[in-house]
Amino acid sequence: MKLGAMELKSQKISIIGGGIGGLTAALALRQHGAEVTVLEQAEAISEVGAGLQITPNGVAVLAALGLHDDLAWCSQRARAVVLRHHKRGRQVVRLDLDQYAAGQNFYFVHRSDLISILADAVRRAGVQVRLLQKLERIEASSTPVVHLSNGAQCGGDLVIGADGLHSKIRKAFNEPGQPSFTGQVAWRATVPNVLNLPPEAQVFMGPKKHLVAYPLRDGSQVNIVAVQERDVWADEGWNHGDDPANLRAAFKEFGGTAAGLISAVDEVRLWGLFRHPVAKHWYRGNVAILGDAAHPTLPFMAQGANMALEDAWVLSASLASSKSIEAGLQHYQQQRLVRTERIVAAANSNAWKYHLRAPLAWPAHQILKLGGHFAPQRMVSQFDWIYRHDVTAPQT
Repeated sequence: MKLGAMELKSQKISIIGGGIGGLTAALALRQHGAEVTVLEQAEAISEVGAGLQITPNGVAVLAALGLHDDLAWCSQRARAVVLRHHKRGRQVVRLDLDQYAAGQNFYFVHRSDLISILADAVRRAGVQVRLLQKLERIEASSTPVVHLSNGAQCGGDLVIGADGLHSKIRKAFNEPGQPSFTGQVAWRATVPNVLNLPPEAQVFMGPKKHLVAYPLRDGSQVNIVAVQERDVWADEGWNHGDDPANLRAAFKEFGGTAAGLISAVDEVRLWGLFRHPVAKHWYRGNVAILGDAAHPTLPFMAQGANMALEDAWVLSASLASSKSIEAGLQHYQQQRLVRTERIVAAANSNAWKYHLRAPLAWPAHQILKLGGHFAPQRMVSQFDWIYRHDVTAPQT
């Protein structure tokens, strides 16, 4: 089946999953002219979720799709990252993004707001969205067949699995990967911004735990993610309810602003943090995977949503510039595999920096303070390989 730069117009593509990656892929492919259908198992395209960070590499994709203004309108643009001691909230170092990451946009956005932006855009573009379509299994071949739990079947010239962490489509052409518990759990909550936190990421560092907080929407809400090392594991997946008293007990030694935020929590979600291998195979026949289906990651680099945005763009661009679906999928995997493996590895190794105990915590904090004073540009730019990477830029 031959494709050219303009021949996606004749292609029928089914996308399994109406999350960030699936909707972005639907919009990007539709803009290339493909006939796209999104199959979502829920009764509505929505996301209860909480906050997430869209970093410049993800912003580049949304801007290329014409959605930057929508994102900016419903988000808080991050001005700084502030690392603090857990007991009283004493500042260790403040990294000014306006000064040392000039020209880059970092946004704090509510997950449901980003989903709404994408869902509105795909519908305006003419993408068909079918709800209550739960995947049962898939036949991954050059003529893929999707079997739904209601007994219906569908397919297309290409099927894309954006079906998340427990992807059935990934399992159709990859050996079962064995996730390993990190020894860490995380609570997620949103609370009113009664403390008037500015548009900065506040990171409170304590022994064997840390808390991240930043404002959302018009600044009236604050997103909280609190991570604790512990032996007792929790179920994977961030939508499991928990008693706020458990969060307060785990972080009882946190004071200052952190204590105020934790005391305001009246509803909280808990999930266990697991390491997963990046998928070895990202496609088989005319079936491909993206986002968490291909590379589940820990939250410590804030790259889960951003990698999904990148995947969606690269997949659509690879198909649009290739002579066949197979060639496009091969190019897509080649472009994405090494980068996502590196980002996942960075996330795997990042949390310990915030969890130091005495006697290591004091000298480590002094090193951070000195770095912020004498080499702030270097501290901010250490992850430029992530943030300044623009998948939408012309490839040379």
